[in-house]
Amino acid sequence: MQDIAEQLQAWHASGRSFAVATVVGVSGSAPRDPGAALAVDAAGEAVGSVSGGCVEGAVYELCQAAVESGEPVLERFGYSDEDAFAVGLTCGGILDVFVQPVVPGAAPGMDAGLALIADGTPVALARIIAGPAGMLGATIAVTATGQHGALSVGPSTVGALERSLVAEARAMLDAGRTGRIVLGLDGRPCDEHGQGTVTCFVESYVPAPRMLVFGAIDFAAAVVRIGKFLGYHVTVCDARPVFATTRRFPEADEVVVDWPHRYLDSQLGRIDGRTVLCVLTHDAKFDVPLLERALRLPVGYVGAMGSRRTHRDRQAKLREAGLTDAELARLRSPIGLDLGSRTPEETAVSVAAEIVAHRRGGSCLPLSAGDGPIHHDAAAAAEEPQAARRTDAA
Repeated sequence: MQDIAEQLQAWHASGRSFAVATVVGVSGSAPRDPGAALAVDAAGEAVGSVSGGCVEGAVYELCQAAVESGEPVLERFGYSDEDAFAVGLTCGGILDVFVQPVVPGAAPGMDAGLALIADGTPVALARIIAGPAGMLGATIAVTATGQHGALSVGPSTVGALERSLVAEARAMLDAGRTGRIVLGLDGRPCDEHGQGTVTCFVESYVPAPRMLVFGAIDFAAAVVRIGKFLGYHVTVCDARPVFATTRRFPEADEVVVDWPHRYLDSQLGRIDGRTVLCVLTHDAKFDVPLLERALRLPVGYVGAMGSRRTHRDRQAKLREAGLTDAELARLRSPIGLDLGSRTPEETAVSVAAEIVAHRRGGSCLPLSAGDGPIHHDAAAAAEEPQAARRTDAA
């Protein structure tokens, strides 16, 4: 929903009713990830997408019906062998879509959630997508320090359920995760949806992940561009002021003149498991102090440019600095996948490909070389926190 939050907030501010269709579950080769959203206002204007085209028409109609009826609905779309022309996913995947009508002022949790998302404030939007009658669509917006909205309907145990949902949502927000959780009406975590349980979809909206590019060289400019394309907040850092300039890196979010290791030390509060570091200087006086620190931090990816010889020399120096085999094994060097890259742009593609493969659990083999799943659901599930993993059984 984050990519259409600005438009939703504009509709909301004008008092216009609308419905939001959100992908809340996928399996197989579904085209969009959980959290992808399509919204339709009372006048029929649409923004966003849930499937890249496969089921947009059907979801659009569901949104129109929800605006008219005021009733939320959970719908499943999949491929039908019996009727290949039926509405469904020709890719063979399964898509669960939750359609929720929104009337400005009627739901404090959704009202606050949309405002926080549009404002860029980290928030987890927790919605009940399956459960007892009367609870469907109940929404709470959870921040690091508080909550907006409440589960004002349901059984006497709703207080315990609300506390548990808020705690689970806050944990997922802290990890930057989106997914489903199943809770009993008394708030206890459950393995699967059934009588006496509710299924909640929690969307975490956090600042863009960071890409730190060390070394203001020509290859860095191309890496910056592709990093922005992938959705990263990109910083270029170099100790040489003649090279580290905004004129040379106009697409970077930040250009910093500082020694790389000293800058990294100053950023410890702003990096997390989604952060990627691309070390492009291939100069030991910059690289070794930087990598000595980076390989001991809980970041998502650390890659360093250089020849095989440069890598061996750098590795020896890092061993002398006290790094263990396990810490050295985290270093991707030479950086990037073997694409036969020559130009800065080709090299940037190889670096980006390695980052995506590392994040998603890809094999780095051509898709045409195998017949297994295109999307690595198992690898992605392994990265989910406990709360998110429980929902896969729902």
